[in-house]
Amino acid sequence: MYNTTGFTRAEIAELCTRIEARKLAPAMRGWPPVLGLRNALTVTLTYMRRNRVQAEIAEAYGVSQPTISRAISAITPLLMNVLLDFVPIADELDSKTCYIVDGTLLPCWSWAAHPELYSGKHKTTGMNVQVVCTIDGCLAWISDPLPGSRHDSYCLGESGVLAALDPRMWAGDKGYVGNNMITPFKKPAGGELLDWQKEVNTQVNKIRYVIEQVIANFKTWRIMHTDYRRPIETFPTTISAVIGLHFYKSA
Repeated sequence: MYNTTGFTRAEIAELCTRIEARKLAPAMRGWPPVLGLRNALTVTLTYMRRNRVQAEIAEAYGVSQPTISRAISAITPLLMNVLLDFVPIADELDSKTCYIVDGTLLPCWSWAAHPELYSGKHKTTGMNVQVVCTIDGCLAWISDPLPGSRHDSYCLGESGVLAALDPRMWAGDKGYVGNNMITPFKKPAGGELLDWQKEVNTQVNKIRYVIEQVIANFKTWRIMHTDYRRPIETFPTTISAVIGLHFYKSA
């Protein structure tokens, strides 16, 4: 179970307890009775961790693919809600702490009706989240998702995370130039960087590798790393649920 979900039996039991504690009305208990809460939760965790085809999971549980789909549809928003207390909000970031920020694209299928999801930088479709960590690699905050066509600097501004914080204590890549934070120098049009500017860039990039490791760790949730196949309107809820699970697991 741990190898497929990333959670121990005890942790899954605790998540079940948290969901049951919500005292859901019968109409809200949308997981299939044939699976029950525990198996429906395990199915959902497996799907998120491995992004397996639903028909494969259905075969393992001896049920139909629509049954697996209903389980995932029911459990995902419940996880998002019961894990909210584990997810840091922007207001909880420390104004005296040095942070590193970077954006990442969470990919999905190329939905023809949603051109706003296409990222010119990544040459694919998805949703953009901003990830913030400390200089020692501790994940501190993840933003709500925005359409993949949006630039990192725009997404950071929309999140409001810098409203009460000093950006001079933050480091980011060239995509955040203009936010008054520590960033590499951009090469001037038709010119070259000076030697001291190249050295600054080298040092900034040595600091920034930490955030790349943090993002890679977050994307061990394969559904955040490979194309999302469920209806696109469910993607933000899934992202929020995975963020909650990630912080819950790290608590």
